[in-house]
Amino acid sequence: MTGGGDAQGDRSLADALDRVGEAAGRAFAWLTLACVLVCFTVVVLRYGFNLGYIWMQELYVWLHAIVFTGCAGYALKHDKHVRVDVFYARMSERGRAWVNLCGASLMILPWMGVTAWLAWPWVASSWATRESSGMPDGMPGLYLLKAMLLVMAALLSLQAVALAARSLRTLRGR
Repeated sequence: MTGGGDAQGDRSLADALDRVGEAAGRAFAWLTLACVLVCFTVVVLRYGFNLGYIWMQELYVWLHAIVFTGCAGYALKHDKHVRVDVFYARMSERGRAWVNLCGASLMILPWMGVTAWLAWPWVASSWATRESSGMPDGMPGLYLLKAMLLVMAALLSLQAVALAARSLRTLRGR
């Protein structure tokens, strides 16, 4: 394959993975509105009408967890993860590409692999028993929430591959 083909392959792979991350992030981000509305409803019911529902309290916490895990790859795509910018911001484009390549390949991908590997039996067990909340009158479907750990690992890994591909393209001077 010629050098131009490699750059095109890097670009198309990164672009395809970016589209997946963007679509997932935008979809999961809408749950933020649901989270706020449920939280508002819980407060109004509790303090306005002296009513409380455990399942509603759990729902807004679960929605927040789903948004957090579902949008992790989206945050990486948009460079919104926390990092120490004291040095990174002053680096050249190639220097930032090296940091991003090393971060994606030596930190994100291995840790997401460990996360998926450790979470898999826990999630599988939860699905097998159709686990629900341990609270009386709590939310059903805790197994769905636990599965978001695997979704997060997958989405963040895909975005890390896209970041690595873009970084390699920069380092190759393309």
